[in-house]
Amino acid sequence: MENLIALLIAAPLLGAAVLLVGGRRLDAVGHWIGTLLAAASFVIAVVLFAGLLGRSGDDRTLIQHLFTWVPVESFQADVTFRLDQLSMTFVLLITGVGSLIHLYSVGYMEHDERRRRFFGYLNLFLAAMLLLVLADNYLLLYVGWEGVGLASYLLIGFWQHKPSAATAAKKAFLVNRVGDMGLSIAIMLMFTTFGTFAFGPVFGHVTDASQGKLTAIALMLLLAACGKSAQVPLQSWLGDAMEGPTPVSALIHAATMVTAGVYLVVRSGAIFNAAPDAQLVVTVVGAVTLLFGAIVGCAKDDIKKALAGSTMSQIGYMVLAAGLGPIGYVYAIMHLVTHGFFKAGLFLGAGSVMHGMNDEVDMRKFGGLRKYMPITYWTFGLGYLAIIGFPGLSGFFSKDKIIESAFAKGGTEGWILGAVTLIGAAVTAYYMTRVMLMTFFGEERWKHRATAGESVDGHAAPAEHAAHAEPHPHESPKTMTIPMIVLAFGSVFAGALFTWGSSFLHWLEPVTGHQEGDSPLSTWTITSATFVLMLIGVGAAYAQYGRRPVPAVAPRGSLVTRAARRDLLQDDFNHVVLVRGGEHLTRSLVYVDHTLVDGVVNGTAASVGGLSGRLRRLQNGYARSYAVSMFGGAALLVAATLLMRAV
Repeated sequence: MENLIALLIAAPLLGAAVLLVGGRRLDAVGHWIGTLLAAASFVIAVVLFAGLLGRSGDDRTLIQHLFTWVPVESFQADVTFRLDQLSMTFVLLITGVGSLIHLYSVGYMEHDERRRRFFGYLNLFLAAMLLLVLADNYLLLYVGWEGVGLASYLLIGFWQHKPSAATAAKKAFLVNRVGDMGLSIAIMLMFTTFGTFAFGPVFGHVTDASQGKLTAIALMLLLAACGKSAQVPLQSWLGDAMEGPTPVSALIHAATMVTAGVYLVVRSGAIFNAAPDAQLVVTVVGAVTLLFGAIVGCAKDDIKKALAGSTMSQIGYMVLAAGLGPIGYVYAIMHLVTHGFFKAGLFLGAGSVMHGMNDEVDMRKFGGLRKYMPITYWTFGLGYLAIIGFPGLSGFFSKDKIIESAFAKGGTEGWILGAVTLIGAAVTAYYMTRVMLMTFFGEERWKHRATAGESVDGHAAPAEHAAHAEPHPHESPKTMTIPMIVLAFGSVFAGALFTWGSSFLHWLEPVTGHQEGDSPLSTWTITSATFVLMLIGVGAAYAQYGRRPVPAVAPRGSLVTRAARRDLLQDDFNHVVLVRGGEHLTRSLVYVDHTLVDGVVNGTAASVGGLSGRLRRLQNGYARSYAVSMFGGAALLVAATLLMRAV
């Protein structure tokens, strides 16, 4: 079985190589090659999963050593893969959801001239993500980590003819580089502390390191997680990344890439368990991001950006749970998997709506689409019910477990974290109900789209848009609806399957460990409170968007609403503090360099040059001058000799 692990990565990597190097001769079949190789990786994953199920809980770790990459005395980097319960969970999610998104992309990207290249990038992303979760050491994980960053840059900026897409890709790449520096520093600290960066030796010797070093390593790992998982303060790239094709949003920003940070924290649980101060920072980051993303999602009229804010918030739930330590590790991963189903389904549903609405993303120009797109409506609706935690659906089981774990933390910290998770549940119900009502219910506002010359938000509609003034919504082809239906089934049944007989807990516990907390509130009390708050959120959204006509232009709104529309001023903050601050710092350094450093160097050079010029005058080439110099020197020597004898 160990020999199959490398094939998980080899299949999509082969697809990427063939599609990106094969040229235009593969344009007609390239999308099917990419899809079949992604599906082949999923089939291998299922075979390996079945093999692991046949083993006892303590014997489910498979190691495959391919070769030694860099052997230099004590520094030894091996290309070794580890397949255990944690990595197996991610492999199934990545390949399963990834294969469905490949199939969806066949229909979604049907008319794109560069479809073959797009599928090559998708395959490259799958290969990099699989390398990340299968690596047996942090250095190999870093290779996959950077590969994911490269693939996301290529996919977000795939439509590079759009300046907004090119800018979003660069922004995502640069922000993630900040987090990547944290991971590289953490690896360096590990090697200087433990003499290795392999998982086993590092986790086995954490008690030998000082508390200060462990805290530093853990905080650098958290910085890396904040970059990939779009957590405060490195969250600014996620909303802009919606400029990429919708399948990219589903693959990268729902099920895989944004979960890499959660995987890193949970995989490094032994380090965080030994560094309680860093663990506390993890919970704070998760709690802040949970509310941050939820508030942003409430104010977005772009359907994909509203879902992006939701992603940020839901990943915040996972990070918060991971910061709880053994109390929450299992539930962080459980919510990660259920979120992969319903959020991927929601993004694909948004893409289906865009497909039928001439690529329109403004929900104020939707409305009443449920009767024109019934499959999209029902699959999107089931994902909506799952994410708001409707009883019986997957989000109900995973999110409620995180809320219970937050209260089980105990003390003041537990009450604060529990309250934050409950507030997040109410706000989630509000903004997702808002999305549902504005898109599928109410007046068919798309029938009043402006024709050429008419004003839209104060701007005249260009003449070339006249032919597309009124969309004709229709259901998407089967290549798009089948993946949506499959993901909808996962949205409904995954949570119940995972909690049945504590199956998911028993599956992950040998790797992540688990500890039951002592919650001050009963499970029934927490469940009831969550359900009531969910109803309040739904009711508030219905009162605002279900019982009143949705205006074509968003009202000015309160100060908080205007700030939320601008992502709570995160870009403004970054521009003032980082961009402007960086400019002033650079100018100061240039001034110091020119006046002090260059001044000393140039002054020394000028002094040497001046002295050289004066000494050069003595070498004028005239013999009489040299004779006089020799005579003068001899006279001085004689005078000095006579003076010394006289003394």
